[in-house]
Amino acid sequence: MEHSHSHAVESNAHPMSMVFTTSTSTPLYSLAWTPNSTGKYAGTCIFLIIFAFIYRALIVGKSILQRRRLEKERTRRVPVRKSASASPPAEPDNPDTKRTKTASDNSGVQRSTFAVKPWRFSVELPRAAYNTLTTGVGYLLMLAVMTLNVGYFLSVLGGTLVGELVFGPYFSPGVKED
Repeated sequence: MEHSHSHAVESNAHPMSMVFTTSTSTPLYSLAWTPNSTGKYAGTCIFLIIFAFIYRALIVGKSILQRRRLEKERTRRVPVRKSASASPPAEPDNPDTKRTKTASDNSGVQRSTFAVKPWRFSVELPRAAYNTLTTGVGYLLMLAVMTLNVGYFLSVLGGTLVGELVFGPYFSPGVKED
């Protein structure tokens, strides 16, 4: 009896499509977002184009914000103790140490010769939140593509193309921390 019941459930289940479809009634993210007309399908595709465009903007924004943060770190002045002893030499194998030029004045404030970047909640929380937002948008776009709807797929590619054309010149993937 149990076996026949599970067989009946399996026969009523709709198998997941493993080929691209051109249906204009493919749900996006939930059954509540199922276009039931050509106009609503077009609106969904326009949404995906804009969403992919925003995703490219977020990626470039991260690069710009990181570049600004690194520049701010380079010019940041930190208080140091006045002492007669010299700083120890940099550890060449330690990527957390960096060498900067020493600039001191009479106030006892100077740029550190060797600095380990301090972990600061005020910097790391917004950075992590931004990264989480970008990742979430990327996953939502991935889910749209995984519907295997040709229109949704081409919309995501189109938004990515337009976003790259607009924001590409501002993106520098090789930003390294000195």
